[in-house]
Amino acid sequence: MAVDKIVRESEHTMSSAVDFLKQSLRGVRTGRASTGLLDGLKVEVASYGSTMGIKELANVAVAEGNVLVIKAFDPSTLKDIERAIEKSDLGINPQNDGKVIRLPVPPLSTERRNQLVSHVKDVAEQQKVAIRNVRRDANKAIEAAKKEKTITEDDADRAEKQTQDLTNKYTKQVDDLVEEKRKEIMD
Repeated sequence: MAVDKIVRESEHTMSSAVDFLKQSLRGVRTGRASTGLLDGLKVEVASYGSTMGIKELANVAVAEGNVLVIKAFDPSTLKDIERAIEKSDLGINPQNDGKVIRLPVPPLSTERRNQLVSHVKDVAEQQKVAIRNVRRDANKAIEAAKKEKTITEDDADRAEKQTQDLTNKYTKQVDDLVEEKRKEIMD
């Protein structure tokens, strides 16, 4: 039935928006060292002639509490990795000893914590808008099917209610993720 397909596609797209938010939040710095800080880091490797993700070039681990250790698979790429970290907006100065790069994660100031919370809320709001856009598109498709008489009024009402329930569910998940990340940043 067309209604079930519309609802399924809407749920899939809303779920993707929440997954995207989870991925985005992994890269937001908190007071603790986390390998997720470097997940989005792209390194331009001159000797390879391409841009690569950090995970393709090195092992990243947390050591000594608040220190990230980056051990490159190919030691010749250490300078490129170091340069990429310096250019990024992480605000952490890498320490390169020729074998590994150490990233001491300093504690965050209150001002910086507030900026990060604001950034998290902005990213979350973008995903909420995406979820509401999915709802709007689903409702348009339901209305079109109702006008074409391919579905009944009752099916249309049921589908609109299901779509609204999905919207509420995924919006709540976004809010929960934001609150969790806010607590993590402020601790």
